[in-house]
Formats: sequence, C-alpha cells, structure tokens
Amino acid sequence: QVQLETSGGGLVQPGDSLRLSCTASGSTFSSIAVGWFRQAPGKEREFVATISRNAASTYYQDSVKGRFTISRDNAKNTVYLQMNSLKPEDTAVYYCAASRPYSGASADTRDYDYWGQGTQVTVSS
Repeated sequence: QVQLETSGGGLVQPGDSLRLSCTASGSTFSSIAVGWFRQAPGKEREFVATISRNAASTYYQDSVKGRFTISRDNAKNTVYLQMNSLKPEDTAVYYCAASRPYSGASADTRDYDYWGQGTQVTVSS
C-alpha cells in the first residue's frame, strides 16, 4: 500500500512558477513510476508528466513541454513537478499517482494504482 501526499498548489499570475510535491509513504518508492495528472472543471482527467522509477525516462504532455519539469528524489520519497511560465489553461486540480512496483512510466491513468488527494493550481490575473 502506498499513500501519497500532494502539496504546493496555489493562486498565481500568468507567467509565474510553482513547484508541486508528491511524497509517498512506504519503502517501495524507488520501485514505482510516478505520474502527474490534472483535471479542470467540466473536463476529464488528463496526463501531464511521468517519471520512471530510476528517473531514466520522463514524458510530458505536449502542451507543457519546455515549461514543466518532473523530477524525483528517492531518498526523500518525493516527486516534484516544477511548473514555469504558467498559463490560465494550466488551471486545474493536480494529482500525483503511483504505479504498481516495477511498472514503466505511463500516460494512462489505468496504469496507476494509488492517487494523492490533489492540489489546486489557479493561474489568473
């Protein structure tokens, strides 16, 4: 069982930056891939970024490439999502998710077994 705690959201202006954190419980963190997803009001949950268990592979949604960076610190059981040059269309609740052990990084929500509680990101002037 993995429990995820998400933090770092807030209200920012267009062009600003935020860093989201996802901290996991348990000793299996280094064996799991972690993804970030987001859900805006009235829309389906969508993939944002994912990182493999050893950080060798990262993947991004096209709309965030070059602006968002996913990273992880396995010693701290934490994955980060650095978000720069934020736009109003980035406004959503952001969720982190953990795969089952030894699964690859994936953009599909069905490949993730554990989900954090979500953190609100609002980009508005």
